[in-house]
Amino acid sequence: MLLDIQNLHVSYGAIKALHGVSLRIDPGEIVTLIGSNGAGKTTLLRTISGLLRATAGEIVFENSPLHRLKPHEIVRLGVSHSPEGRQIFANLTVRENLLIGGYQQTSKSKLHEDTEKAYTLFPVLSERREQKAGTLSGGEQQMLAIGRALMQRPKLLLLDEPSLGLAPLIVRKIFQIIREINSTGTTVFLVEQNAKQALGIAHRGYVLQSGRVIKTDDAKKLLADPDVQNAYLGG
Repeated sequence: MLLDIQNLHVSYGAIKALHGVSLRIDPGEIVTLIGSNGAGKTTLLRTISGLLRATAGEIVFENSPLHRLKPHEIVRLGVSHSPEGRQIFANLTVRENLLIGGYQQTSKSKLHEDTEKAYTLFPVLSERREQKAGTLSGGEQQMLAIGRALMQRPKLLLLDEPSLGLAPLIVRKIFQIIREINSTGTTVFLVEQNAKQALGIAHRGYVLQSGRVIKTDDAKKLLADPDVQNAYLGG
């Protein structure tokens, strides 16, 4: 097991966002978390990456208790987070954004190698490497956000709503790239409102509702589940 979450509770002041969430992710998987807006999906990712603190419960990554660590320590262990809304540095170039993603890498040769890997995975970023990131299209910015997260050579990549606001053609491209990333050995935890696309590439899935996991199964079985179809797949 790569990631093990047990009985996780998270609150924003008096508001409880997660209520006893438990889930696991095994090495090499794509696991997706689906649910409606406000279900707590982003909260869960932010808690795994140390941006939020749990009020109770445990998050264990390769025997390390992430719930006790700071964000930079979690990154160092091999967990990278591509956040909702991309959050790229608009006034910096594509290349500079990628280099910031690799800030913990002390070897210049490895940093160069990782940058070239990002350009190979996303050829459009190579073409725009000296362009300000804020001038990129939404799809290109999303590719940059994922490329930046990969600069730390993560064992586990957390992706928060990578298809949000993108045209259908670009969405298909993004999901193809997620599959490609996974095929190279990176485990992926995908939070996504586009449930059909997410379950289409995932091995397993969890359904989050009002801060609680209400279903978990193989992705194909969730796709065929009438309750999931009615709630998240448009019937």
